[in-house]
Amino acid sequence: MTAFSMNVLFAVVWVAVSGSATFLNFLFGFVVSALAIGLVREQAQGVSYLRRIGLILSLVLLFFRELALSAWKVAVLVTRPKLEARPGIFAFPLTVDRDFEITLLANLITLTPGTLSVDVSEDRRTLYVHAVDCSDIEGARRDIRDGFERKIMEAFR
Repeated sequence: MTAFSMNVLFAVVWVAVSGSATFLNFLFGFVVSALAIGLVREQAQGVSYLRRIGLILSLVLLFFRELALSAWKVAVLVTRPKLEARPGIFAFPLTVDRDFEITLLANLITLTPGTLSVDVSEDRRTLYVHAVDCSDIEGARRDIRDGFERKIMEAFR
């Protein structure tokens, strides 16, 4: 059983024992059980559950930051009198190799305005990305590698 599923189970047990089936009570049980699981796992020299939650939250915050920046860049690009976009598809060499990580990276790229994950190579080493503006392909690769891909590897390995 994963630490997250144990956390949810403990929160549900808390709701049942306390007799109050509200969202805030569930959230309270979730937070308290996360702290308890984090303390126990650190004592057993395991991977810190609380640290993992922090890393996942860091990935979520990065996504929202990139979402806002990309939305702004696309809005500026399309409101200019002369459209100076150079759309195209570029190959992104993958460092992540697990199916979940590749899927998450592809979805984060697709959900960011101005980019779209098109395909993954059969050997799962290359992700093909369509971008509204491919004027700086190396910069786009660097942004993905140092941003989403690095945070995914930190959070899930």
